[in-house]
Amino acid sequence: MDERRTVRISKYLAKHLRHRPERIGITLDAGGWVEVDTLLTAAAAHGFPFSPAELEQVVADNDKRRYVIEDGRIRANQGHSVAVDLGLPVAEPPATLYHGTVARNLAAIRAEGLRPMNRHHVHLSPDRETATRVGSRRGVPVVLVVDAAAMRAAGHEFRISANGVWLTDHVPPSFLRLPG
Repeated sequence: MDERRTVRISKYLAKHLRHRPERIGITLDAGGWVEVDTLLTAAAAHGFPFSPAELEQVVADNDKRRYVIEDGRIRANQGHSVAVDLGLPVAEPPATLYHGTVARNLAAIRAEGLRPMNRHHVHLSPDRETATRVGSRRGVPVVLVVDAAAMRAAGHEFRISANGVWLTDHVPPSFLRLPG
């Protein structure tokens, strides 16, 4: 499968497994899962057919491991704007986590900290390199340093998704080191 097709399928999955399942007539269960056959049938019925082999390749080859297939079902690992409970237990984060953003967001971040916006959680990266890649999707990246140890000591909870993304409800400005 060529790179363009892989990207198109991955974006299609993101839209319908994280944000708009109803658009193609699928229903995610409470944990965000849907039967693979149901997804394939719905995608074909809505003008975007792809094969089980293509789906498996997109899931296996995705560098961010955004999706998982288990027991004939598929779900996104995190990033949902629809109500799901991924069932992730509270976890002890590393002392420092990172968040990639762009300069135009810094004023709001200084005032409010990191908020989930239209998602359920704030997404944090375990390393600077990953945060840089995340921030670069929207322009020149700015990497923020999160004092996760201090947050945890103050009672904030963290969870880690299946693909290594750290999730929390909010990062107050006092736990962030911002550039300049």
